[in-house]
Amino acid sequence: MKTIAVVGAGSWGTALAVHLGRIGHDVRLWVREPELVGDMRERRENSEYLPGVALPPSLYPTNELGEVLDGVELVLTAVPSHGTRDVMAQVARVIAPGAVVVSATKGIEEQTLLRMSQVIAHQLGDDHPVVVLSGPSFALEVARGQPTALVAASSDAALAAAAVAAFHGEALRIYTSTDVVGVEVGGAVKNVLAIATGIVDGMPEAGLNARAALITRGLAEITRLGLALGARAETFMGLSGLGDLVLTATGELSRNRRVGLLLAAGQALPEALRALGHVAEGVPSAPTVLARARALGVEMPVTEAVVEVLEGRVAPVQAMVRLMARQARSEGETGV
Repeated sequence: MKTIAVVGAGSWGTALAVHLGRIGHDVRLWVREPELVGDMRERRENSEYLPGVALPPSLYPTNELGEVLDGVELVLTAVPSHGTRDVMAQVARVIAPGAVVVSATKGIEEQTLLRMSQVIAHQLGDDHPVVVLSGPSFALEVARGQPTALVAASSDAALAAAAVAAFHGEALRIYTSTDVVGVEVGGAVKNVLAIATGIVDGMPEAGLNARAALITRGLAEITRLGLALGARAETFMGLSGLGDLVLTATGELSRNRRVGLLLAAGQALPEALRALGHVAEGVPSAPTVLARARALGVEMPVTEAVVEVLEGRVAPVQAMVRLMARQARSEGETGV
């Protein structure tokens, strides 16, 4: 067992920190909000992002990043995608030499269209190898110790195996992959597609057939983009592709699906996000995914429809009806 630093105390970062503490590690958790630190220490729970889940005794929350990272050889980051670059700039000043970074953030950076592991590597340099942790997982279920399977991806198989050794537990099974691109693309794009599925689920006249069609064609979109970026096709039939997409598109705990449901009910995007109360990564990811696809000449009609809805250019129901009415073609062709 070792000391592990967790950077980011949202629901996902806290859930992983709870898991790590539960399996015997000493965990230092960096909490951005100073006022939340005192509350977590007193109540021994994260009442803001993961209420009702007890923090293990070995989990230490603090607002001091230097205290979290001091001498630690394994750092997990679970910061939202839009804040990753700035936080990693702070991490770079205090991280221990040679420390391995595990990225549990799903998304694509808006300004650069880079994947999260690329952003982290850019900020920290070559001295800090990056492992990607992804797969079908709701934070609350992981925190409760319910069975979950994830993928640790690295071009260095030994690093992926090290992540397995650190994270693997009775309730959390970790598989390995060397396809970092595929694992990250699957994790980023599925959030966008879950918004589309939520919209369909919010249309009483649509039904489950439409949902199945949308998820299936959404997976085709993920695969096309991934292949264009150099990923392997088989990755998208695994946990970080199909598994993560199905969970996020259909699960009641999915924030992105909830955004789609609220939009289908007639709420404007700002209103829907206020009602959600937490980050839904699919909202900022949608335009960046679409921009990346267009730059590569990849057709992603479902993603394009989501962007049009989020930008207020098309009504949610109209966008989904238009998708389902597209011209029929061979299933192996691009498009929906």
